[in-house]
Amino acid sequence: MDVAIAGSHGLIGSALVADLLARGDTVRRLVRRGAAPSDGARAADEGAGAPGVRDVPWDPRTGELDPAALEGVDAVVNLAGVGIGDHRWTPAYKQTLLGSRTTTTSLLARTVARLDDPPVLVNSSAIGAYGNRKDEVLTEASARGDDFLAGLVKAWENATTPASDAGARVVWLRSGLVLAPSGGALGKLLPILRLGLGGPLGSGRQWWSWITLTDEVAAIRHVIGADVGGPVNAVAPEPTTNRELTRALARALHRPAVLAVPRFALRIALGQFAGDLVASQRAMPGVLSRTGFTWTHASPQDAARWVVEANEVSAPR
Repeated sequence: MDVAIAGSHGLIGSALVADLLARGDTVRRLVRRGAAPSDGARAADEGAGAPGVRDVPWDPRTGELDPAALEGVDAVVNLAGVGIGDHRWTPAYKQTLLGSRTTTTSLLARTVARLDDPPVLVNSSAIGAYGNRKDEVLTEASARGDDFLAGLVKAWENATTPASDAGARVVWLRSGLVLAPSGGALGKLLPILRLGLGGPLGSGRQWWSWITLTDEVAAIRHVIGADVGGPVNAVAPEPTTNRELTRALARALHRPAVLAVPRFALRIALGQFAGDLVASQRAMPGVLSRTGFTWTHASPQDAARWVVEANEVSAPR
């Protein structure tokens, strides 16, 4: 398989590159001129038996991307976009969040549309599409929400229209909270839990639909090969509350998790982003389940054990 990847230096992208290379696939990484590769991306290049990686220059700001560089690929995977929780949501950063997603997605979609044999476009998205829905069970057919993140996701997904209009199969991979041994959503939480100082965020009753990094990468491979299009919820089959997930992680660490972080404290520390942490999204992976996807970590207990054990193995001595 030959896969082009935008956002290959991030948490998911680095893991996807390494996984594809280990399987003997070919990777074309879309790289911006002058951008330095991450440690994870460099490690992926050095994978044993790797067939090699081709770097394809592009610049979404100027619209630079040679369609010939994508000829013959089986899939284009778009993981580009600045981090949702990297900064407070000032008006300027909201525009950065939007622009970093729609500009890159639009360029990729237009380029895919120009190819004689358009590949599948797997476009990163998020269950934030559904907004805060409390205890409602959410499927790919559920209505969109009406908050900032839901609007962001709508614009992000709509930017793929040129590719679908040209006949390309387009998948919107609506990912939940991606659990990884380091980085990502748990990057700051695990050290606090390890000290026995962590606990639920807000009430802890909000539903957190999650997926491990291992299964996120596997889900991307799955939708490349499966006959699916449109929204696909990339989540585990057992959504859990924030309180239950935090407790599962604490138990795996053999630590207590009783010190709840009140909502007002989150708001002071994080601004509007705090609302996303206490939002409730009980999303179910209907499409993945129907098309035969198998999870490595299906329960929060499985996920917590894997995260903690992998974190301990990778921690510097």
